[in-house]
Amino acid sequence: MRPAHPTERTVGVDYYVSDADGTGGRLRERDEHFRVRERESFSAEPLDADPSAYPHVVVRATLSGWDTNDFAARLSDALGISRERVSWAGTKDKRAVTTQLFTVRDVDPSDIPSLSAADVELVGRAGRAIQFGDLLGNEFEIVVSEPNSPESARTVRDELAAFGGLGNSATDRRSADARDSAGGDDSGAGDDPTTIGVPNVFGQQRFGSYRPITHEVGLAIVGRDWEGAVMTYLGDPHESEPAETREARKFVAETRDWQGALDRFPGHLRYERSLLHALAESGGPADESTYRDALDRFPSNLRRLFVHAAQSYAFNRILSERLAAGLPFDRPVEGDVACFADRDGPDDLAVPDTDRQQRVSGRRVESIARHCERGRAFVTAPLVGTETELGEGEPGAIERSVLDDLGLSPGDFDLPGAYHSSGTRRAILVRTELSLDHDPLTLSFSLPSGSYATVVLREFLKTDPVDLG
Repeated sequence: MRPAHPTERTVGVDYYVSDADGTGGRLRERDEHFRVRERESFSAEPLDADPSAYPHVVVRATLSGWDTNDFAARLSDALGISRERVSWAGTKDKRAVTTQLFTVRDVDPSDIPSLSAADVELVGRAGRAIQFGDLLGNEFEIVVSEPNSPESARTVRDELAAFGGLGNSATDRRSADARDSAGGDDSGAGDDPTTIGVPNVFGQQRFGSYRPITHEVGLAIVGRDWEGAVMTYLGDPHESEPAETREARKFVAETRDWQGALDRFPGHLRYERSLLHALAESGGPADESTYRDALDRFPSNLRRLFVHAAQSYAFNRILSERLAAGLPFDRPVEGDVACFADRDGPDDLAVPDTDRQQRVSGRRVESIARHCERGRAFVTAPLVGTETELGEGEPGAIERSVLDDLGLSPGDFDLPGAYHSSGTRRAILVRTELSLDHDPLTLSFSLPSGSYATVVLREFLKTDPVDLG
């Protein structure tokens, strides 16, 4: 292991599990250098199926330079319908080429328009809208531009294969040696696919790539510190922000002059301005009720995001402590809680089903370890909430120590409305079959829904996480 980048440590990610130097380089020099294709569990009937039984038209869109929300809005505008009639399974970034399914309710297939930088294919009809639960995972093909040390990629790959528990045998080492001998330079054909494993941490974008404070807002909310939550969001200037924004944040933190701050905050910071408007309209000194009412103006999905970020931060901290303690990620120890793979998942993409959990007692350690080795089970850690059960033994001690340090307990998440969370558990290791090409340096792999491409990429590039977003 080696220490993580300082920015990652602020969100609970303390280590790289590969010791090798990174390749360096940049991502997303062009949209086509970051390709993402969704894998969904969603079936469609033929286009000529009865519209009364199958009112949703299913399309597959390949988008270049489109944010998913923006494309949905543009599609609905072109059709002259409400945006609420367009649905999708996962939100994708703008700076990429992305392929995903959309459903559009109560339209004629012939009315689906052509849009700039969008290749839209009619797939069929469905009886319901596609939704988040239909997303199994994503396939990635990512080009690294101008890497400083592209030769490091193979070493990192082999270290990650060992960490994932599938790269330790003599056979695997001989295969790696033969592979490297066959493709010894860094040009030409790519290497054979290799199964690697990385800690299934939450990537930097979960917390804010340029200003990672989302979890701090969430921790304040869970602690019922509504003033702290609002002022963390409004204040706390970050060096990556423009000088005008930093000065506005400093002003509001020092003065609590809401109207004066409105005159200073840039127009594009619309959520900050929404908070300031609510506080300015309240009249008189703000109290905890005033701060909470202001925060309640945010959309419910954003309010949930704050709490989820707090859970994610605690999860990252737990994984970092497990690494520091030398506990394995690819197999359980006594006291762990494991979950099993989704029976309905594809054969080549192991998808954890956290509803199927098993406490790992001493007599079950070996049997669960065999399931983990075959990709049929996963060791988990808590995304703590009201119904979360913690582990026992050394894993449980780590979980409780981190929660104690953060001042958290499951009951703290018994919050009103969108802030409430019952919690769950999440696999601590994500495995993927990774292919390397070397001219240019290209990484191809698949991940289950909820896992971040950046958790793989960070191990290879070992650069500022802002450059991975």
